[in-house]
Amino acid sequence: MREFTVGNYTIGHSARPFIIAEMSGNHNQSLERALTIVDAAAKAGVQALKLQTYTAETMTLDINDGDFFIDDPNNLWKGSSLYKLYQEAYTPWEWHKPIFDRCRDLGIVGFSTPFDASAVDFLETLDVPLYKIASFENTDLPLIRKVASTGKPMIISTGMASIAELDETVRAAREAGCKDIVLLKCTSSYPSTPQYSNIRTIPHLQQLFNCHVGLSDHTMGVGVSVASVALGATVIEKHFTLRRADGGVDSTFSLEPEEMEALVIETERGWQGLGQISYGPIGKEQASLKHRRSLYVAQDMKQGDVFTSESLRAIRPGFGLPPKHFEELLGKPVKMDVKKGTAVTWDLLF
Repeated sequence: MREFTVGNYTIGHSARPFIIAEMSGNHNQSLERALTIVDAAAKAGVQALKLQTYTAETMTLDINDGDFFIDDPNNLWKGSSLYKLYQEAYTPWEWHKPIFDRCRDLGIVGFSTPFDASAVDFLETLDVPLYKIASFENTDLPLIRKVASTGKPMIISTGMASIAELDETVRAAREAGCKDIVLLKCTSSYPSTPQYSNIRTIPHLQQLFNCHVGLSDHTMGVGVSVASVALGATVIEKHFTLRRADGGVDSTFSLEPEEMEALVIETERGWQGLGQISYGPIGKEQASLKHRRSLYVAQDMKQGDVFTSESLRAIRPGFGLPPKHFEELLGKPVKMDVKKGTAVTWDLLF
């Protein structure tokens, strides 16, 4: 699979993970707060900040009961209608340009998740460099084709989708003109738990669809995201807020700035640690060879004395013969007087 660039960043295994801070509705309907979130995300070291582009009307119907009312006691948003939830969470479209402008000024990529064709048309007027497809829209093939027709990279969350559904999605995107696809392993619960993250799916997705794979992580903390890097994740998305205590539709499972900075640092360390298959001493390890055990004379010896378990020991440092020769040397005489603490070499023997 090929690597590709977005803005000044490369997405691929040769580059550090591409970290996306998802603002979602955590701006709490304040443009000033939204811009402050951009500032905090850039300071934390992320490569990108993502919005969601929709209106309540493009998402659902204004009905306050039945299928359109959230009454599941286990749902984070219980007690609200879908319409009112989206009214609360949506990002006003007139905010997109100033937010994206702030992203560009700070050197990070600003982009969005469109939820219908009108959102794609709007985002094209702002020349976004890539698109995200949310898990709940990953089977919306008309939307997939619409986004793919822009020719820009697509990041697609895989939450809830079967392999067959993902195959339809990826085929539709590629046939409509998208050359660069990233699939994000995602568990569509809010918040999610590590035991339901199943990040071993990441290399399997990569093999199945021959594309880069990452993680849309709704768990608390950074552990799952860091672990995903070891399995090949090249993109990681996390919801982001200034302070969870400030409230907001996604605040309870969002990272705060210090946590996002830790995510950036630790995922990069994880990526650096991958390296390549390697055995034997490398680099600075060469100097550490002297700290291995080796064979030393442990008692003063006269010419002709033979090595015993008392006069020959495997100890540190490592300037003598390797310990594997210990049994071989027992009973062998030395050809000269030898002081205690002499590194054993073949030159000591007759």
